[in-house]
Amino acid sequence: MASQQRDKRVLPITVIDSGKPVAEDARADHHDHADEGPRSLGRPAPNFLFVADTAISEAEIAREMQFHRAMKPEQSRADAARALVVRELLRREIERLGLQGEVETNGGEAGEEACIRVLLEREVENRVPSEDDCRRYFDQNPERFHAPDRIRLRHILLAAEVDDVNGRFSAREQGEKLIVELKAQPHLFADFALRHSDCPSKTEGGDLGWLEHGQTTPEFDRQIFRLREGLAAFPVESRWGYHVVTVDALETGEKLAFDQVRQRISDYLELQVRQRELQQYLQGLQERYEVRGLAAIEAEAA
Repeated sequence: MASQQRDKRVLPITVIDSGKPVAEDARADHHDHADEGPRSLGRPAPNFLFVADTAISEAEIAREMQFHRAMKPEQSRADAARALVVRELLRREIERLGLQGEVETNGGEAGEEACIRVLLEREVENRVPSEDDCRRYFDQNPERFHAPDRIRLRHILLAAEVDDVNGRFSAREQGEKLIVELKAQPHLFADFALRHSDCPSKTEGGDLGWLEHGQTTPEFDRQIFRLREGLAAFPVESRWGYHVVTVDALETGEKLAFDQVRQRISDYLELQVRQRELQQYLQGLQERYEVRGLAAIEAEAA
């Protein structure tokens, strides 16, 4: 009984960070339904996961895992299991309501996807936030609404492959030596860029122009926007190697007016509300169709 109660938890459907429609996110890709894994020697794959009287085999979970990449295989397995449970919950509800014969597909939409779309449109209320809701969020989160910060910098790229340990060590060591020399003679930066940089910008003195957040690789982006004006005191590491960086200018984006961001806020709040409504709806389906085994799979990923 305790195990069953632990299984009755919210099954999250992430829509805010997804570019896909909810129906497409909720469904699993179509695979063949053979129950035998590649190393099962003809025996059916074991079943540890159930939705009511429907078993979801380890073979099905293994096939689904390729669509749920994670740092740990246990997390990938848990994400795949959760997706398959959501799919089965929705399939059972579609069957209970008899939607299969009532739904028309849109464009290249698959039949299952169309049924999920219609089910969620019918059962999950779509609430549009009011003007007051948007204004309140704007007033409570002023730091989120400003034009992008910009940085103007020059760099000297000392290239090294990610898996070349010796090469990266040498690149960092060379970068540190160049920084020592440039502190004494900053006017030599363009000359050093031409002589040492592995970036095409070397012919322009290493100048990368004005950059906003997201315009470079993430690890480089995170570091350069923490720098102050002037020559960085250490080589900045990225997937490409090490960079000797000098910041020529920093500009903080000006604050945006409410009218400039009202629609963005409305869209965000609408997705937040829909996310909660979806989770509550799935909770209700779990109470109708008992889920067993998911808690144990998620515990292994914790």
